[in-house]
Amino acid sequence: MLLKRILWYTKAMLRFNENNEIITEENYRAILVGLQRREDISYSMEELAGLAEAARAQVLGKVVQILEKPNTATFIGKGKVEEVAELVRNMEADVVIFNDELSGMQLRNLEDAIGVRVIDRTILILDIFADRADSREGKLQVELAQLKYRLPRLTGFGKSLSRLGGGIGTRGPGEKKLETDRRHIERRMEDIKAELADLVRTRDVQRSRREKSGIPVAALVGYTNSGKSALMNRLLSMADKEEKTVREKDMLFATLDAQSRSVTLADKQSFILVDTVGFVSKLPHSLVEAFKATLEEVLHADLLLHVVDASYEEHDFHIAVTDRVLSEIGAGDREKLMVYNKMDLAPDFQPAYSDVPGCFVSAKEGSGMTELLTAIKERLFADVVRARLLIPYTRGDLSSYLCEKTAVRSMEYVAEGTLFETELKQEDYQRLKEYEII
Repeated sequence: MLLKRILWYTKAMLRFNENNEIITEENYRAILVGLQRREDISYSMEELAGLAEAARAQVLGKVVQILEKPNTATFIGKGKVEEVAELVRNMEADVVIFNDELSGMQLRNLEDAIGVRVIDRTILILDIFADRADSREGKLQVELAQLKYRLPRLTGFGKSLSRLGGGIGTRGPGEKKLETDRRHIERRMEDIKAELADLVRTRDVQRSRREKSGIPVAALVGYTNSGKSALMNRLLSMADKEEKTVREKDMLFATLDAQSRSVTLADKQSFILVDTVGFVSKLPHSLVEAFKATLEEVLHADLLLHVVDASYEEHDFHIAVTDRVLSEIGAGDREKLMVYNKMDLAPDFQPAYSDVPGCFVSAKEGSGMTELLTAIKERLFADVVRARLLIPYTRGDLSSYLCEKTAVRSMEYVAEGTLFETELKQEDYQRLKEYEII
């Protein structure tokens, strides 16, 4: 009997294309469902489609119901549930994705009525993060967020996530945790928190060393797919000959784990450039909480480079979402430079707030990058002092330090020692000003 049931489930999970080839989970067929109250949700539904595609699903159609208040049992109305169920049958969909967060009871009732897996926007985002996490810390953070989300919904998840097979909404802790009890999940969450705390302490030590070195930090922030990674690679290619690129791709959440690179400029000034995870509307609170440790890199940055996709019509909305998340994590008051990217696709772009300092660039074509680098330098190295220092020949250690760590403009050997004209940090100047000559 068990074998028969397994075979039935396996057959039910298979789909075939026009060439009679099995369709894998990478091309799951999805129907999107949204609830429109007062505000227009066309943009939100478009973004949901992008999220579904990022999870390797094929979007077959969208259903939107205008309803002032969600149905407590099924979120959408009974008639609309029947309409979705009919659409699923006719289009042979595998999953239905809702644009809002659903309760455990709603998940269970909808699956009973529709007959296929039902997930919501939060599950979808968590699933993408679980698929993209590369580092140990990233994987732990995603698992913690997933368990926080699933814990109060155990009864709702029971049916959909007990099915055999994978698919959207089952990555990460997935099937390992589905049949465990509440106490086991809570124990796992405590273990993850303890391990993350150890990783945070390690990163704090590394950050403390970096701060002692006096190297400034610039962090790239912004909406997902605004071009942060492409911008980082362009800046690295301009400043360094070494290959230090980060992964970039034209898709939502291509970058999940924070990436740090050292940038050394032609004048020997250097700074740390950090690429962070992109933000998105309706970002699950559990995910923001879980990723606070990683986002602390933003809190400790000397400059935030707020990257905006200038080619996107709703860029103002993207800016507002990013600003809101930055405020949530306590980074709303950090010094910020707006970077309007993809200007090659929007040559006539004009920002809504002309009084906010910004640069107009195209990471793809390289236009505006010199001006951006100049603006970064002006902000990160505002305390740089230009001085003429006469270093005695007996202090070769200081001469070596100036050559290696400062921007030497000229160097001349005279009778008393080596005469440097250089640019150096305020702290270095205070330490060496006894050698200054007018």
